[in-house]
Amino acid sequence: MILAGYRRHLPLPGSPATSATMADVNVHDDRPRHPRRIAVAGVSGVGKTTTARRIAGLLDVPHVEIDALHHGPGWVRRPEFLDDVREFLAGDAWVTEWQYRDARPLIAARAELLVWLDLPYWTTTFPRVVRRTVRRRLRREVLWNGNLEAPLRTIFTNPEHIIRWSVSQRHAVAAVVPQLQRSEPGLPVVRLRSQADVDAWLAGLS
Repeated sequence: MILAGYRRHLPLPGSPATSATMADVNVHDDRPRHPRRIAVAGVSGVGKTTTARRIAGLLDVPHVEIDALHHGPGWVRRPEFLDDVREFLAGDAWVTEWQYRDARPLIAARAELLVWLDLPYWTTTFPRVVRRTVRRRLRREVLWNGNLEAPLRTIFTNPEHIIRWSVSQRHAVAAVVPQLQRSEPGLPVVRLRSQADVDAWLAGLS
């Protein structure tokens, strides 16, 4: 089920499928608790981690940055990655990014809500990817396990450079969400199509 609205509150686990806005969901004082296990989906650079942190702060639940579990020194995948994912998923409350092919099914099976950041790519996401990559490289920002962004010139030589990767994968999430809905039909999906939508939806959590 995709709940296209965003205006006030989180959808409730087990809510019936609806095309209504979030304002139409029953959000009175006798409602069940808000979801406490939330995944944030979107293409690279769209703002998953920023949004996940904001959700975690508003709901007072831990944010687990999944990139920090995945990337070891030298950008090599950590062999403990999936074990660490399973460990935090066993908790009662968390917010994380919905990414990495073999981790996504595990996350979806435990999540109570998926927030899909489906923002315009060329006017919103692509400029964000470029700004973030340039900033990280020029400032030599240390990322997970001591990693640094590659030199900017490698965008011309490395097909997996983050900017090129973002462009090549820009339709990936739109392709996998329908698969998710078939495998996890009871998982509510909130689809947000602009930064204004994201900000307004988050405002409903405060």
